[in-house]
Amino acid sequence: MLRLSTTIATISLLVHAVLAVQDVKAFENGHSSLQLQLRKSFGERPLVNLGKRDGVIETSPSGSQYIWKLEDTYAGRTFYDDMRFFTGDDPTDGLVHYVTRERAFSQNYTYFEDDGTVIMESDMKTKLNPGEKRESVRIETMKEYNGGLFILDLKRAPWGCAVWPAYWTTSRFDWPYNGEIDILEGTHDNEHNQITWHTYEGCYLDVSQKYTGTLVDKPENGTVQCNDDKKIGRYGCSAMEWSQASYGLHFESQGGGILAMKWDEYSIAIWSFFRAAIPEDVTAGEPRPSTWGPPSAVLSNTRCNITQYFKKHVVVFDITFCGNYAGNNYNASQCPGTCAERLADPANLINATWHINSLKTYQKLPIYATVRNGAVSSQYQWVSPLLAGVTISSLLASAVAQVW
Repeated sequence: MLRLSTTIATISLLVHAVLAVQDVKAFENGHSSLQLQLRKSFGERPLVNLGKRDGVIETSPSGSQYIWKLEDTYAGRTFYDDMRFFTGDDPTDGLVHYVTRERAFSQNYTYFEDDGTVIMESDMKTKLNPGEKRESVRIETMKEYNGGLFILDLKRAPWGCAVWPAYWTTSRFDWPYNGEIDILEGTHDNEHNQITWHTYEGCYLDVSQKYTGTLVDKPENGTVQCNDDKKIGRYGCSAMEWSQASYGLHFESQGGGILAMKWDEYSIAIWSFFRAAIPEDVTAGEPRPSTWGPPSAVLSNTRCNITQYFKKHVVVFDITFCGNYAGNNYNASQCPGTCAERLADPANLINATWHINSLKTYQKLPIYATVRNGAVSSQYQWVSPLLAGVTISSLLASAVAQVW
C-alpha cells in the first residue's frame, strides 16, 4: 500500500510537469481550448515569460537561478496610502513629537510637488524654547518583509546641525530580537552615510567579506559583534561609507541618488549610488545586484544566521533631533551652541527634509530550468528539458507497470 501511494504521488508530480510542457506547446500553437482544459483539470502552473531579459538572470550561492520581480512601488500621490504614521514616544529620546497623518498633511509636513516628488519634513515655522520638542514625522510601511531587494530613489535626504534622519527597517515588536537594518543614517553636517545592523547576541559581521566601507568598531578575531546591549556599551555593527556623496550636502548637490539593499538568506548587502552613477539595470527596472561591484557594507550568513536574526520588518523613514545619537555627539560636530538651542530656531532646519522619488521592492522569482533548442520556447523557463517528448500515456504505462 505504501508503495502504491508513493508511486501515485510520483505520477501526480510528473504528470503536472508533462502537462506544463504540453501547456506551453498549446499556448505557442494557439490551442487556447486545450490550455484551458489542462488548467481546469490540473491547476495553474507558473510560466515565466522572460522575453529578451535573459541577461537579468541571477544565480545564488547554491546554484539556483532567479530574477528580481517588482512587487511594490511606493511613489507619487499614493506614497503615503500604505504607510502607518507612528505617534508614540521616540525610542531614541529625541527632542521630537511625532504627529498623526491628519496633522502631518494639515501642517504641510507631508505633501507632494507637481512632478510627484514626495516631501516629508518637520515643523519649520515654530520658534521653541531650548529643550522643547519639535513636531515631526515618522512613517512605516503597513506591509512586513522577510527579505527582498529594496531600491530607494532620493532627491534629498535630511541633514544639518541637530538633525538625525534615518531610512531603516525593523520589526514593530520584539526589538532587537527581530533585528534592525539602518540603511541611511547620519547626524549634523556629516558627509558619510553610516550603515548599521542591530541584533541580539550571537550575530557577527564577518570582516573577510568584500565591501568598500570602513568599520566603525575594531574587529576581534575577524568579526564585529552586532548585538545591541547598552548595558555593556554595544550598539550593533556598523560601517561608514567611503564616498562623500553618500550623505548630506554632497549627496544633495549630486542630485541625490539611490540606496539599494539586497536581503536574502545568504546576506544583507547595501549599496549607494549618486545620480550619475546609477546602474542602467536599475533605471531599466531590471536590477541585477551581482553586476554592481562590492557593496558599501555586507552582513554575511557565514557568521550570522540571517533568517533567524532578521524577520517581519517594516520600512521606516523618520526625522528626529538631538537624542541619544545626535545629542551625544553634538559637541564633536563643530556645530554652534548646544543641540537644544540649535533646534529651537526653525531657520536652522531648512535642509531637514526628505524628497523621495520612489521606493521599489523586488522579490526573487525562481527559474527552475531553461529549455533551449527544443520543442518548448526558450522564453518559458519553468520545466526541465528532460521531460521534452514525454507523453502522459507513456508515463502512466510505466508507472502502472511499477505498481503491478
